[in-house]
Amino acid sequence: MDPIEHHAQQLGRQTPLPASPEAAVLDRVPNPHADTDYLARFTAPEFTSLCPVTGQPDFATLVIDYVPDRWLVESKSLKLYLGAFRNHGAFHEDCTVGIGRRLAALLEPRWLRIGGYWYPRGGIPIDVFWQTGEPPKSVWLPDQGVAPYRGRG
Repeated sequence: MDPIEHHAQQLGRQTPLPASPEAAVLDRVPNPHADTDYLARFTAPEFTSLCPVTGQPDFATLVIDYVPDRWLVESKSLKLYLGAFRNHGAFHEDCTVGIGRRLAALLEPRWLRIGGYWYPRGGIPIDVFWQTGEPPKSVWLPDQGVAPYRGRG
C-alpha cells in the first residue's frame, strides 16, 4: 500500500506519541463533500518544540486552514504528529513551513495556509506564515484570530 493511500490507521486505537515528526504517521480520509469548496481549520494553541541551539522549549499557537479536495486529515493523527515536535529541535520557520508542506503533500488540497504565532525567544516573537498559493474565490477566509504579540504595553 502506498504510504499516502492509507486511511485512519490510528483512530480507535491506543497510539503512543511518535518519537519524532519524521516517525509520525499522518492519516487521511476521503472528503465526503469533495464537490464543495469549504474551509477546514485546526488550531493548536499549545504547540511546543525545542530550540535547536539551547534545547529550551518554544511555544506557539498554530492555525492551519485548508480547502480540501479529495482528502481530509484525520484529527487524531494530526494531534499525534504535532505532539511529536515536543522533543524535536528546530527553528520556528522550519517547524511552521515543514508542517504546512507535509500536510499539503499528504492532502493535495485546493489550498492550505498555516500561521505560526510564536512566543518570544530572546525578546523577539517570530511569527511564520506559509500557504500553497491563491485560495479559491468562493471560500470565506476568516481572520486567524491570533493577536500579534504586544507584550505588556
